[in-house]
Amino acid sequence: GAMVAAPLSRELLSFYGGAEPDGDAVMKLFLTLGVAYFVVMMLGVFTVRVPAPGWKPPHFDPAKVAAKPLVTTGHVSAGNAIKTPQFWLLWTVLLCNVTAGIGILEQAGPMIQDFFRDAATNTSTVNATVAAGFVGVLSVANMAGRILWSSTSDYIGRKPTYIMYLGVGLVLYLALALAGASATVLFVLICVVILSYYGGGFATVPAYLRDLFGTYQVGAIHGRLLTAWSTAGVLGPLIVNGVLDAQGTPGELVASDY
Repeated sequence: GAMVAAPLSRELLSFYGGAEPDGDAVMKLFLTLGVAYFVVMMLGVFTVRVPAPGWKPPHFDPAKVAAKPLVTTGHVSAGNAIKTPQFWLLWTVLLCNVTAGIGILEQAGPMIQDFFRDAATNTSTVNATVAAGFVGVLSVANMAGRILWSSTSDYIGRKPTYIMYLGVGLVLYLALALAGASATVLFVLICVVILSYYGGGFATVPAYLRDLFGTYQVGAIHGRLLTAWSTAGVLGPLIVNGVLDAQGTPGELVASDY
């Protein structure tokens, strides 16, 4: 999405507003994206179906399902799920995971340039093209993490997976702050793993909710849990931009400012 939507939005802004797009161009951009998203979502609405009552996948083995950790035998409604501490603890975990991931992703381009800037000459060794490529790499890491870490959670359990996201994630953020500016390769590798955890945190949540609350209204419970994502979408940029604005202008800072 980031790989496609960011350049597409820039092209549409140029198309609607020329070299210096104004508010009218921004409005037309959002209308165009809104129509496109509506069409794509309607394709999903008319394609996705709830399985027929009693349907089971081929080679289904109830014994293997029962052996999985944290699989509930009950089926909790969405209204009751949000009354449990488990729901709100998981909500808080997702909030932290997404706030941290968005904090990296939304400033990725300026950040890699600032981390490798010569303070004396105020020039970065990373040009704008490489910075844009770095954003693309992070988008791939985000996508890959959704497949890799959610699949891993099927084998090691949901709770250990989230302990990894937050525990190892904390160490990676410290490493980024303390050693990230020492080498471009190290900086990129740390950010790639952080963004894979961001994507993995998203992808593991539906299965974790199923384990905790059963399948009865797991989709509705998931929708309520995604309010953590909405909140983080506001908090992440506010926190990161607030700190950076106090230091100067992203794209003109140095690693120590971060």
